[in-house]
Amino acid sequence: MKSIQSKSLLTLIIIFFIIGFSTSAKNLIGLAHRSGDSSFPADTISSEVRFQKTLVRNPHRVVYPSILADEREKSVAYVKQYSRKEREYIIHMFNKGKKFFPRAVAIFDKYDVPDELQMLPALESNFNGNAVSRVGAVGYWQFMSELAGEYGLRTGGEFDERKNFTKSTIAAAKFFSDQLDYFDGDMLLAVASYNCGPGRVASDMKKTGKKNPTFWDIKKYLPQETRLFVLRFIALNVIANNYDNFLKGHLNFEEPALIQLATVDSSKKEKTDDLADRNSL
Repeated sequence: MKSIQSKSLLTLIIIFFIIGFSTSAKNLIGLAHRSGDSSFPADTISSEVRFQKTLVRNPHRVVYPSILADEREKSVAYVKQYSRKEREYIIHMFNKGKKFFPRAVAIFDKYDVPDELQMLPALESNFNGNAVSRVGAVGYWQFMSELAGEYGLRTGGEFDERKNFTKSTIAAAKFFSDQLDYFDGDMLLAVASYNCGPGRVASDMKKTGKKNPTFWDIKKYLPQETRLFVLRFIALNVIANNYDNFLKGHLNFEEPALIQLATVDSSKKEKTDDLADRNSL
């Protein structure tokens, strides 16, 4: 009987010792965290930090004007090549056009036609009001006399209004307003019609057999001059939209539209900070 009582007493003593040791160990671990003792793991704090992955717009991507955004896939190879091979010409034209672009935009805004059309005099005449083509087109916008007359310009002689930038740009704005109405707002078809004539574009549209063909659908039917004219029009506008990077030689057409950023989850960060503050007390 005494032996059983002795064993029970010994068992109780051992249990109390284990409980006391465990409590002391927990206190020691807590002290280690508060004192910064590296001999104990600090996972309790660091494991609370989490990162969020966010997709943001890539600032290094070549950005197309919104009205030409849908043309990127089909035109990017040409724009890339053109920006490299014609760099000196492009810089020269943009410097020359500085005094013409604002005047053109003011007129286009009045007639509600796209500002991107301001690039056409660079392609048509190199901003030379006295330019005359081999077929008799004259002035900044290279109007033929018949078309110029239809849009209110006096032609011939010393006072040929095709050589007047403001008056010829007003005529061009009226022409494009009509062509955009005719081609259901498709700017590239309107630009193509300016080069080779609305009748030719309309005829080539029928050849596709499609209900609403685009420039890319009729491209193979158009004269080579017109195809290049439209592609250069796109290229000049893309370069204008990224001109600072173009001058720095930083036009990287391979850059993705979006890039992924990792940011600290603020809710987790606040929870971690609270835990750290409590442990420091």
